Amino acid sequence: MHACDARDAWTDFLTYAKKHCSAAAFGNWLLPIKVIEATDEEISLEIPNVFVQEYLLSNYSKELKSFLPVRPNGDLAIRFIMAKRDERTTGKNDREGAREEQVAPANKERQLKLNSSYRFETFIEGPNNQFVKSAAYGVACRPGQSYNPLFIHGGVGLGKTHILHSIGQHVAEHFPNLTVQCITTEALINDLVDSLRNKSIDRMKRFYRSNVDVLLVDDIQFLQNRLNFEEEFSSTFETLVNQNKQVVITSDKPPSQLNLSERLIARMEWGLVAHLDVPDLETRVAILQHKAELKGLTIPSQVAFFIAEHIHSNVRQLEGAINRLSAHCRLLHSEITEEMVERTLREMIQIPQRDRISVEEILKSVASIFQVRVTELKGYSRAKEIALPRQVAMYLAKEMIHESLIMLGAAFGKTHSTILHAHKSIEKRLATDEILRRQIGMVRRNINQK
Repeated sequence: MHACDARDAWTDFLTYAKKHCSAAAFGNWLLPIKVIEATDEEISLEIPNVFVQEYLLSNYSKELKSFLPVRPNGDLAIRFIMAKRDERTTGKNDREGAREEQVAPANKERQLKLNSSYRFETFIEGPNNQFVKSAAYGVACRPGQSYNPLFIHGGVGLGKTHILHSIGQHVAEHFPNLTVQCITTEALINDLVDSLRNKSIDRMKRFYRSNVDVLLVDDIQFLQNRLNFEEEFSSTFETLVNQNKQVVITSDKPPSQLNLSERLIARMEWGLVAHLDVPDLETRVAILQHKAELKGLTIPSQVAFFIAEHIHSNVRQLEGAINRLSAHCRLLHSEITEEMVERTLREMIQIPQRDRISVEEILKSVASIFQVRVTELKGYSRAKEIALPRQVAMYLAKEMIHESLIMLGAAFGKTHSTILHAHKSIEKRLATDEILRRQIGMVRRNINQK
């Protein structure tokens, strides 16, 4: 590979990488790299700091081997050269850093804006999250004096960010002299990278370790497998805690299950580790009703319990269900019933697995609710009190049994067109017949409970 070929190969790699990563990642990590020298055996790259080298090799080692020279042992033939700091601007940068340090707490670019709707007052409390809320409220009332650090862990969508922002809101309102910094781990890493690139790392360290009084860090699990960033965070973390400044961290796992250094794990277990669990049924119903009220939506208690029974993984799913129901009601002007919820939220509701439903089961349940005989449903009587339940049975068979219309028709002793006609007739009546909706709902519950 000739020198010019190696330079072209690096350009080709940048073109490839630009298509396979975000614009921010490309600008922060890859664009600052410069080719210093290229030979047949090796390419020399100038990097602004060691973090860029780590990022490049961690994320593109395999791809780089397709573009750049490779040594006989299979390793990349890359020599990394650290960029020298311009001594002429050092004094100027230090003076600017000293001036900007005074206004750093007001730097809006570094701060994650607190969500005004995430407050303690709007956090629905239940048996499974009462402890976490109490601990968080205690921290917010006495920052740095109790439970420091506070480590909150739990699954996705259970309210960790809500609690974190609630602490920030309370401290900002009741302790205006304290500087609150709420930031995601990803944003913290990007902040560090930008500071390294702009040669302002010292100013950043002074800001986090001297100016910040309450540090709120969301999703610390994203710090895993980033050794250099972890070391920087660990130093900041220790400095703040040793100064009795409050640190609150959230994660999807407890500290012991994170792939971080033993030192950092031990530090995070210094204070209080609190688990945020999945809310129980009554709490989920309360959350549903609260979210619905904010949307101007009225959900009957029975329907709210039906939704909460079938959507139980996390709170975000409940909020998503409310948004979908709200849009459906406003656009189609329909009332919220169990049948409507089941149709609208079919992709979201989690109905327990059960044995395959048979036509015979449907016939027995329909016969029980409509007080007719199974033999009459299978017969040919066109009397209204028989014909309607028979159509209901065919409608439910098409809805609940994944078979072809021909197979369903054979089970009823009818043609496939009869099944289709019955399904359309019942579907049309359901739009206006409240009694029929309730009867079909009873049949469904009767079948699902068997």
